[in-house]
Amino acid sequence: MLNTSNASGHLRRTSLPFVTRRPGHSRHSTQFSIASNPEEMSGFSVAFLEHTPVKKSASPLSIRDRNAIALLIVLYFIQGIPIGLAFGSIPFLLKSRMSYAHVGVFSLSTYPYSLKLFWSPIVDSVYDTRIAMLKHCYGTLNTTLATLTFVFTFLVVFAATQDIAVDGWALTLLSEENLSYASTAQTIGLTSGGFLSFTVFLAFNSHEFANKYFRTIPSNEPLVHLGGYMKFWGFFCFLVTIWLYFFWTEDPVKPEEEDMSISRVYEIIWKICKLKHIQTLCLVHMIAKIGFQANDAVTDLKLVEKGLSREDLALVVLIDFPFQIIGGYFAAKFSTGEYKLRPWLHGYWVRLLFAVFSMGLVHWFPTTRPVPFGYLAIVILVKVLTSFASTFQFVGVSAFHTQISDPVIGGTYMTLLNTVSNLGGTWPRFFVLAGVDFFSVAKCRVQEANGIMQVQECVSEPGKERCASLGGDCLMEVDGYYAVSGICIAIGAVLLVTYIWPAAKRLQAVPLSRWRVHLDR
Repeated sequence: MLNTSNASGHLRRTSLPFVTRRPGHSRHSTQFSIASNPEEMSGFSVAFLEHTPVKKSASPLSIRDRNAIALLIVLYFIQGIPIGLAFGSIPFLLKSRMSYAHVGVFSLSTYPYSLKLFWSPIVDSVYDTRIAMLKHCYGTLNTTLATLTFVFTFLVVFAATQDIAVDGWALTLLSEENLSYASTAQTIGLTSGGFLSFTVFLAFNSHEFANKYFRTIPSNEPLVHLGGYMKFWGFFCFLVTIWLYFFWTEDPVKPEEEDMSISRVYEIIWKICKLKHIQTLCLVHMIAKIGFQANDAVTDLKLVEKGLSREDLALVVLIDFPFQIIGGYFAAKFSTGEYKLRPWLHGYWVRLLFAVFSMGLVHWFPTTRPVPFGYLAIVILVKVLTSFASTFQFVGVSAFHTQISDPVIGGTYMTLLNTVSNLGGTWPRFFVLAGVDFFSVAKCRVQEANGIMQVQECVSEPGKERCASLGGDCLMEVDGYYAVSGICIAIGAVLLVTYIWPAAKRLQAVPLSRWRVHLDR
């Protein structure tokens, strides 16, 4: 049975993401970043961290390594299932029945994935990967025991905890010369799981999709319901866990591995946070994604609200995927030399520009049905280019994290920086979604014998219900999406010119020696 702690309850230094090595020893770490915008959800990105002085090519894969890679892909795939639902599908399902403010409340359930840094040392010390799987599966099955937000909050917590445990397990599953395949397994598994729960599930959860492609007699029922989908993957998770528990054999733990207490890990995190340049970088991360938050969080929901079908949206995501791979390649190629943050800065302007274009897409949404192919082609083009810029940014800043991380404590360093970067894209989402309702003005109009009578507001859910009970129609007079999107873009542009751009240029000029921390007590 795997446990990442020894008998004394201390951390082994081979655990991920918190890993330290004596100077001169090789160390590898994988770090995964995800969120619900194109940078987070439309493509899962992995930054593989390597600090060994001499790069060694991977050795031919042994049967043991091949089995380990297959296992890691399955574990990351299972992890991607609830993440794809929480960050992708559920907001679209909720918006068809609830206001943007309610969708914003649900978005709070995704916060734990950006905050897993705070309990990672504990997981690395006392956690068992199989127990992580069991808790993860338990959360998947019990969707009727509490509200959707409450359930998905715990589901995301379990997924984040499993991510920590599997990251650490990868170091012992793979041979040292083939550790780089851990990031490959992570990319394949998480991408596949998220794609299945977002793109594929949205399509099969649409009765229009089923009627168009699978039925001869139309029906209002989808092929796949959310409850059945989650139960199926919950049982699948249990089966994998049982197989792991009884049939997977691990190598014994090496006795010479060094120990590091939980308090020592938190002490290291605190020392990193006290570095002046880290504080500046963290502040940049916390404000850098404000400019395109409305585009990332609301535009797709608005397009669906206007009449874009979920299967058309699924097509957009499907076409978008290969361009993310291309964007990652070019970003990695240009994130070197003296101007390490150059791709990230250029991608920032591009994302702001396409946030403006996205407002135009929503404003000039065609009234004809079905949606004309020409308009759909423009949507695909804008989404692909936006996602390309997003991936360009993410890979660029991840490469910068890799270059500045202290080789002695690289895993801890990378986890901290990626946590703050993820949080910067998560915290504004609730306020953006709530702001759309706040700035919107909609009135309920009821047809009566003596003419049209205008009734109260029709933005909130109670207002919409009262309007429906009166037999009226909700007519949007002012769409708060444009106000919120405009505010976000303006704030983003001002922050970029006045603070982010100058700060980024200063940070990329800081010598590597000034990013180091002293571990002596």
